[in-house]
Amino acid sequence: MATASKTTASKKTKKSRRSIPHAVVHVLCTLNNTIITVADLEGNSVMQGSAGASGFKGTRKSTPYAAQLATESAMKSVPLYGIEKVTVFVKGYGVGRDQTLRSIASSGVEILTITDITPVAHGGCRKRKVRRP
Repeated sequence: MATASKTTASKKTKKSRRSIPHAVVHVLCTLNNTIITVADLEGNSVMQGSAGASGFKGTRKSTPYAAQLATESAMKSVPLYGIEKVTVFVKGYGVGRDQTLRSIASSGVEILTITDITPVAHGGCRKRKVRRP
């Protein structure tokens, strides 16, 4: 005898996004890539984006345009989380540094402070050799 099997439709509950009025944006600008991470005040990562994740490969990752698109992809879900104010920490000397800050400013959030946390060697280790042109 065949028994009819019951199919239970499992309802997926929608995960409610928490409201984050104030967030921290970490920007890492290297010579080869630009990485942007948006975190809450406790340090939990909320969103992130990079030039490589935006579809750029090779030397195109190290362009200001790639940094702009990476920032826009990281900041696109800002309205979903209700982020209104951000504190920006910038590390590195990459070419996408200025364009990243412009993109954050144009994304519709208020920038409270911009802090440069680039580590500067003062004595310490021997520097890398200069790259050949």
